[in-house]
Amino acid sequence: MKKYFYVITIQYLGYRFHGWQKQPNVKTLHLMIDRTLNFILDGSYFKSLSSGRTDAMVSAEHAAFELFLKAPIPDQEAFLELFNYNLPQDIRALNIREVDEKFNIINHSKVKEYQYLFTFGEKCHPFCAPIMTTILDHLDISVMKQGAKLFEGINYLKSYCYKPTNNGIYTREMLCCEIIKNTAYTANFFPETSYILRVKGKGFMRNQIRLIMGTLIDLGKGKLTLSDIKQSLEPESNVKMHYIAPASGLILKHIDFID
Repeated sequence: MKKYFYVITIQYLGYRFHGWQKQPNVKTLHLMIDRTLNFILDGSYFKSLSSGRTDAMVSAEHAAFELFLKAPIPDQEAFLELFNYNLPQDIRALNIREVDEKFNIINHSKVKEYQYLFTFGEKCHPFCAPIMTTILDHLDISVMKQGAKLFEGINYLKSYCYKPTNNGIYTREMLCCEIIKNTAYTANFFPETSYILRVKGKGFMRNQIRLIMGTLIDLGKGKLTLSDIKQSLEPESNVKMHYIAPASGLILKHIDFID
């Protein structure tokens, strides 16, 4: 029997979800997506597969999953409208496109951009909590910017993987790692000044970006130095970085699939 393959891009606020993957007794993005698909497809066969796992409370402006069907979608625009009508308000489908059987959303070459939104020095409005991390201590943003640049290029990143094994591939390339002033996200309850850690690469390990952010926060507090970070990036380094920054500041900004 012929199968049909579609890629659907979505965005979501992850604050109330326990990540993407289905788990017993908790609300996950995959659970809500599949419940909605099962309803609008009226129980017909389908399978959905994400481009990657997401930690609890992480949000996305542009994520994607692949949908496998045994019957074609006759009107993709109408399907997308019906899908959005039945999704919860903190998930939105952006577009849908048909792909062939050679496309594999996990293995297909792609570049991901993540952004980590943070501020410091004051207690913020509670409405900031779903997408912004607040560090109450003072941070030296200037040295944090220098520290972020150390991660650009090809580095040994075992220190920035949660529970690494001895056979993982830890020499990886980061296309961009920088701290910039936040102008992308605004609200009348946001602090006057906030910042974004912007990271871009072909693949990231478990908690990698949050460990990098945590390390940069410790750098900004004076708990670590630039030399400490340089040492952690040396080949076969056994330095352990322990501070994993909160998940709610992390946003999957965009996925580019490379044909």
